[in-house]
Amino acid sequence: MQLIISRYKKILSENTKLIGFGFSMIFFSSIGQTFFIGLFGPEIQSEFSLSHTNWSSIYMIGTLASAIIMLWTGPMIDRYQLKGFSITVCAFMLVACIFFAFVNGPIALCLGILFLRHSGQALASHTGVTSMGRYFLHDRGSALALASMGQSVAEASLPILTILTIGLIGWRLTYVIAAIIIAVICIPIVIYLLSDHEKTHATHVTSQKTNNQLHNNKLDWTRSQVLRDARFYLLLPGSIATSMIITAFFFHHLNIATYKQWDSSWITGNYILYASTSILATLFAGALIDKFSAQKITLYKLIPLALAALSLGIYDHYLVVIPYMIFLGLNVGFSHTTSSALWAELYGVSHLGSVKSLLMSLSVLSSAIGPVIVGVLLDNGITIETICIYIALYIITSNILFIVAFKIKPQQHLTIT
Repeated sequence: MQLIISRYKKILSENTKLIGFGFSMIFFSSIGQTFFIGLFGPEIQSEFSLSHTNWSSIYMIGTLASAIIMLWTGPMIDRYQLKGFSITVCAFMLVACIFFAFVNGPIALCLGILFLRHSGQALASHTGVTSMGRYFLHDRGSALALASMGQSVAEASLPILTILTIGLIGWRLTYVIAAIIIAVICIPIVIYLLSDHEKTHATHVTSQKTNNQLHNNKLDWTRSQVLRDARFYLLLPGSIATSMIITAFFFHHLNIATYKQWDSSWITGNYILYASTSILATLFAGALIDKFSAQKITLYKLIPLALAALSLGIYDHYLVVIPYMIFLGLNVGFSHTTSSALWAELYGVSHLGSVKSLLMSLSVLSSAIGPVIVGVLLDNGITIETICIYIALYIITSNILFIVAFKIKPQQHLTIT
């Protein structure tokens, strides 16, 4: 453990601004993440008289639209300077928060969800993760781990603060406060952290040319080539599993608490346990990826998610929330770091923004489908226990497909020569 900490200290001291930027973008992406929006669910459902299916459908429509748009907006990070692109994304998050604070009906809610999801969950996190994958070669896993902790820190700190704020000033003014924080904290931080990024980018371009020459460009795949690779489709179900399933869980946590007859503050109060576990798992995942490769670690990352689904499905005692949150944290910590590194390993970094935007789009799509599927099942009398068993079976099948995919050698005619 001491060796891991020393390694992270070294990497962080040598790349403080760049890793700080990735951390910041992922942290502030929270305004569009499900764990954050889900905290507003009961208040929004009550104000607009929405059933579980109505609310999750609105959430799905906005998220689905975000997934489609991401196919065009995501690759822009490959074409524009990182500083200007990032500031634009932050400004978009600010506008999204203001807009959502004043929604007045189902259509406006759909647009509000679209703006929040696309600016935060899609573009902000995409910017942070893609930057780490692109600018770090030998320490990619560690850099992604440090940056990904932004979400873990947000998940540990924001739920309690948000619930308290909603209770004091209401859900609308809470999003106004979020907009103010983005304006006075997020944007200035991003400007500062990228103040001398041009030098970093110039160094990266030079090293990338050298690396491409050494490898004959065989690692750099375009999006169209990725779409012709059989491995991609075998990896896809497991790659979207975390986003789809954990989004569904977090979106319905308060409903699950009611169903299980738990106090809602008990399940949200244990988010800090989930986040703490996620932080530790992220740190270990980064070190393991740098030592063994993302492909090897990927084979094990879904096991905790299956255990989380089974624990929630089998047990009703309130103490099951503790192992449940730990298992979720383990999965998220390993998945966020491993997934981001995996695509760089398999397909290179020259078109990473384009490739990652494809995966991000599919991930966002899956996060739209997850909550509505669970919402419909709950409204139709399917028990949470049965739902969790189905989820566990899906995860096991996805893990088997991982094994099959990594046994397939890439077709050489698909690579750039």
